[in-house]
Amino acid sequence: MRSIVVAALLAASAATPALAQDKAPFTGARVEGLVGWDRVQNNGHDDGVTYGIGAGYDFQTGMGLVGVEAEASDSGVKQCIGSTTVADPRLCAKAGRDLYVGGRVGKVIGGSTLLYAKGGYTNARAKLTGDDGTGQITLDKTNLDGFRVGAGAEYALSPNSFIKTEYRYSNYEQGFSRHQVVAGFGMRF
Repeated sequence: MRSIVVAALLAASAATPALAQDKAPFTGARVEGLVGWDRVQNNGHDDGVTYGIGAGYDFQTGMGLVGVEAEASDSGVKQCIGSTTVADPRLCAKAGRDLYVGGRVGKVIGGSTLLYAKGGYTNARAKLTGDDGTGQITLDKTNLDGFRVGAGAEYALSPNSFIKTEYRYSNYEQGFSRHQVVAGFGMRF
């Protein structure tokens, strides 16, 4: 009996270092694809679809997490007035690409779910075009600086893959703002 207890203790102590070396599920580099709802506001609002890619690096310590991230996305939000004639030219305002860089902090719940908050710098492009029936011209292309805040949940499907959902609010100069709800799928390396 005594030799069985000694053998069990030796086996447990030999296995403990291997457990300590296991990677935390939310640690390391990641890439992701994103798609979702986009509402751009400036003297009214328009809804559309946003889509993009993101990358980041997270550091998980215990149940806490700190990370850095970057994203490039585009939007289908577009509003037009007029009818493309010389007498009534069509004017369209379109939300363009959106670049973001920032950080996030979070807490791991139940070992495979991460709840997080994020914030950082964002730069969006707005484009104004005109069409009088004889051709389309770009009237203005403006880059807008701003900040983004948000919150989300990420679920580890495996040690190397995850799904996520996120709400974010961006506020830009010249009175522009946007609300977005996105879903994503990603890989962790």
